[in-house]
Amino acid sequence: MQLTQWQSTIVGSISIILWGTLALLSQLAGPIPPFQLLALTFGIAFLLMLTKWAIFKQSLITIAKQPPLAWFIGIGGLFGFHLCYFFAIKNAPIVDVSLISYLWPLFIVLFSSLLPNETLLKRYIVGAIVAFFGCWLLISNNNASLNLQYSIGYIAAFGCALIWSGYSVASRFIKNVPTDTVGLFCGCVALLATIFHLLLEEANWQLNLFQWLSIIGLGIGPIGIAFFTWDHGVKHGNLQLLSVLAYSTPLISTIILILFNQATATINVLFACIAIVVGALIAMPTRKGHLKNSCRNDDLIDAAD
Repeated sequence: MQLTQWQSTIVGSISIILWGTLALLSQLAGPIPPFQLLALTFGIAFLLMLTKWAIFKQSLITIAKQPPLAWFIGIGGLFGFHLCYFFAIKNAPIVDVSLISYLWPLFIVLFSSLLPNETLLKRYIVGAIVAFFGCWLLISNNNASLNLQYSIGYIAAFGCALIWSGYSVASRFIKNVPTDTVGLFCGCVALLATIFHLLLEEANWQLNLFQWLSIIGLGIGPIGIAFFTWDHGVKHGNLQLLSVLAYSTPLISTIILILFNQATATINVLFACIAIVVGALIAMPTRKGHLKNSCRNDDLIDAAD
């Protein structure tokens, strides 16, 4: 069944909600080395799809037969982002890294205008800037202060923003590659993370049942399903709107942490909520624009058929 652009955008939005659980589940997973956690969670995501392929008797060889560009974009985007992120947080304060890396939704808005049949609308730029301001209020909590001594970490964080926005936009060039292929990308990322873990880290296997359940939750949700729904959303949905909505991820994350007594509600959270919601509303297509856009996409689908 062919989903409309609006339906595909909703599918992509599932990722934003799931990514909102990332911080809590990562905390509950306990003190586990980052590359070990990456190997385990991406491994679980791969096993999840492997189970699906086995149940529906899908050919792994057929799924793997994709152009080199698809493999480069998929593995480069998923692993490259996390590699830069881990390097950044080792060389700069986490608050600064979070703020710089969260430039990626704004970059998507800008880069997506270069795609065929896409137009850079003013409301997307304004919405992204307003939402980023809300993100800044939420993450910085008045504690962010850029310092040149952390330049290497800042460059890596900027690399995160470029890699993830590039991955999301470039996915449009491989939109005919099935989303199931992301499962193979996850397997490759798990393998690369295992290599980095063995070279750079000391393993920690002293985990209790609750911590293992949190790791499994990460592999199924924000590391697993989220990447599959995001892949579908960026390939077939409204990419610019999705990027603005992505600024709600840190807000969802903070609210969840507050509900589980892992964070404190502050006035900044309220103002951030208002800014992010206003930014999303500014970027939201009007009914007239949505119908026009849907008709255009339907025409393109019919022409392709």
